[in-house]
Amino acid sequence: MRGVFVDANESLADIFERLQKSGDPVVRIHRDPDIRSDRYPEILDGAEIAVVDHTALPTDVARNCTGLKHVVFLGTGARSYMNPEELAELGIAVHLIKGYGDTAVAESAIALMWAAARGLAQMDREMRGGNWLREDGMQLTGKTLGLIGFGGIAAEVARIALGSGMKVIAWNRSAKIHPGVEFVELDQLLADSHVVSLHLLLNDDTRGFITRQHIAAMRPGVILINTARAAIIDETAMIDGLESGHIRHAGLDVFNIEPLPKDHPLTRLPNVTLSAHSAFRTPEASENLIQAAWEHCRRIAKDA
Repeated sequence: MRGVFVDANESLADIFERLQKSGDPVVRIHRDPDIRSDRYPEILDGAEIAVVDHTALPTDVARNCTGLKHVVFLGTGARSYMNPEELAELGIAVHLIKGYGDTAVAESAIALMWAAARGLAQMDREMRGGNWLREDGMQLTGKTLGLIGFGGIAAEVARIALGSGMKVIAWNRSAKIHPGVEFVELDQLLADSHVVSLHLLLNDDTRGFITRQHIAAMRPGVILINTARAAIIDETAMIDGLESGHIRHAGLDVFNIEPLPKDHPLTRLPNVTLSAHSAFRTPEASENLIQAAWEHCRRIAKDA
């Protein structure tokens, strides 16, 4: 059984090579993170396993990938890049990797929250332009953080926020219990939270989940953090909320179009802090990610 890591950047390629063990299935590394989707059949060349970091795999392209039976997607958000159900109909199983970057993403969410509360990105931009911008920030100690969705990342966010003196409440689609966290109805969370942080997986049920009505129901002056997926929220409604000031500030790591175009409306708003879909990018998370990818490949080869 053969595999190909189809879109490896140098960092992930080096880790992938280092973690390979004697007796592992043969997985060739294609060291080019910027491939076009239509190159999948050429790059795979009949391999049964595709290790995929971020390159979309349309179903029509997958049909032309002779021999492909397994996609090991490096993360949990495969639906942003492919349709797992359609691939399953072609006999291609999609394998996800969960939990590898919970701490990394949580720390990024917290960093965006603090930067938003104090307007750090805006002050930095203004000072580089020669303007001495001084405005009151939001003191977060004693404030309420509302987590929408509660998995491993949200649990880590809660741990850090509780340690900094915030009250943490959460809403989840299924019942949960977690020390120090009060689980409430969504309406209450939106009304009570000074900061709302999104932690839902993207699927057919959560696409567009945060509507214009939900944004209107948030506390005026709310800080909004999204390190999950951009499609969870109505982007136009969010932008309107930012422009009106109903949303005090947004800290965003994910976008409907990536890379974010330089003329996108979000780039022109002063009350937005942007990061380049990099919340998960730490050496520790990358090590966990590639180790889990190898475990998938080993299991697939063993079961073949």
